[in-house]
Amino acid sequence: MNDAIVVTDHTPYWADQFRQLHGRLAPYVADIAASIEHVGSTAVPGCAAKPIIDVDIVVADASVMPTLISRLTARGYRHEGDLGITGREAFRAPDHPIPHHLYGVVEGSKPHLDHVLFRDYLRRNPDEVRRYSELKRTLARRFTGDAAGRAGYTEAKGGLVGELLEKAYGAAGRP
Repeated sequence: MNDAIVVTDHTPYWADQFRQLHGRLAPYVADIAASIEHVGSTAVPGCAAKPIIDVDIVVADASVMPTLISRLTARGYRHEGDLGITGREAFRAPDHPIPHHLYGVVEGSKPHLDHVLFRDYLRRNPDEVRRYSELKRTLARRFTGDAAGRAGYTEAKGGLVGELLEKAYGAAGRP
């Protein structure tokens, strides 16, 4: 792993990368996916981010998740379980020119809503985007890119993420 956490200014190219990933994934999951969503900071114009595309494959019902897991593992993705977030299935991407994180979530579940409400709230609130971007840049300079540093980075931004999630749920009229 690199010695540094890389956080860069937003680039419209991230949307192009998502479209390429969507096109690559859709043929294998179109019949079971309610949607394929670009989530995370790369999905928010103006937001600084690690240059890794976050993708949610959203299924309508948890009963389809084993089929999703089977299809993605057949395409070279490694299923990593929920990684401590109940209701979200994580996958390690095979070698691919577009760095990405891939998740399976059930439509309307907490992990799904956390991702889309957070994204949509930031898209509508540029002042919050600036605040979040500034924190991420500061933390990237403070933490190393090894496992402990990445965990520290994630934990250190957790307070602001929690605050923004609370605002996102409130703005969406959800408890």
